[in-house]
Amino acid sequence: MLGKPAPGNGVTTMKKALITGITGQDGSYLAELLLSKGYEVHGTKRRSSSFNTGRIDSIFPDLHDRDARLFLHFADLADSASLIRLLLRIQPDEVYHLGAQSHVRVSFELAEYTGDITALGTTRLLEAVRESGIRTKFYNAASSEMFGNTTEVPQRESTPFCPRSPYACAKLYSYWMTVNYREGYRLFACNGILFNHESPRRGETFVSRKITRAVARIAEGLQDRLYLGNLDAKRDWGYAAEYVEAMWAMMQLPEPDDYVIATGETHTVREFLELAFDCAGMDWRKYVEIDARYFRPTEVNVLQGDASKAAQKLGWRPRVKFPELVKLMVDADRQFLKESLNGQQERRFKAQVLE
Repeated sequence: MLGKPAPGNGVTTMKKALITGITGQDGSYLAELLLSKGYEVHGTKRRSSSFNTGRIDSIFPDLHDRDARLFLHFADLADSASLIRLLLRIQPDEVYHLGAQSHVRVSFELAEYTGDITALGTTRLLEAVRESGIRTKFYNAASSEMFGNTTEVPQRESTPFCPRSPYACAKLYSYWMTVNYREGYRLFACNGILFNHESPRRGETFVSRKITRAVARIAEGLQDRLYLGNLDAKRDWGYAAEYVEAMWAMMQLPEPDDYVIATGETHTVREFLELAFDCAGMDWRKYVEIDARYFRPTEVNVLQGDASKAAQKLGWRPRVKFPELVKLMVDADRQFLKESLNGQQERRFKAQVLE
């Protein structure tokens, strides 16, 4: 299929990519990146009775756009047949597997489901690639949570894993299955071991977004308390829009490998709180309360990544620093809330006029 020419390259056959979890934070940024590089992008979404494409609405084409290069398909990581059919139909050059049950705290309550989707879902997709016989490259989204409470700090590709949650165990399973399919079946299959990466598109139940959203609501007088768990947990926080660049870079190499993607810095949840509330000129201690419900049964104290291999082999380095990331998220949530409130006021005004 011929598409729009990539800048400076003339008319070429358009590369195709398939992204599981395209409607999530990482999937939406990756879709934008691939489209900017001239790809035809296909994404999977689960059947739902409500719309769940908000993160990609701005790049989703009009139904009558003949030059459309973004397509969504119903498929499920619990349904092998749907995955095989999709691969055979699309014949993607690259498969980015981002779909998962990805919330650590929730995984303790939905351990079996997390194992089925996050662990076995990866196996189903790898097996679908193998069974279909298509020639494609495969990226698996691994996680820094696999390191858990390892004694080595910072963590690198050779660091022993010590998972501390059902989510981490499921991700570790998917990591090793990816390695096994690479070595056993000679698939181009790589793992991206991404440390915490955030953005204004982060899910609202994740601690970073929960904080920045609360700052916006408290500043507007719509909320008076924020309930959190462990404030002493240390994490390596980066910007999601940059991390998807590393995913793509891994897939352009001649040989597959596994890479840690991180900033190399650690900050506590308490530091995140302080910076976020400072952005709105508030003291977080007046609004935050500790709630035991938000503690994990098994905690991970420190995650800090060493991405020197990625710097050397991929040429990838983080650019957005921690304070910039926090401010970026707070500003976005405050702007979004103000626009929402203004929209509500406008609708109320119109309703009053009509009366």
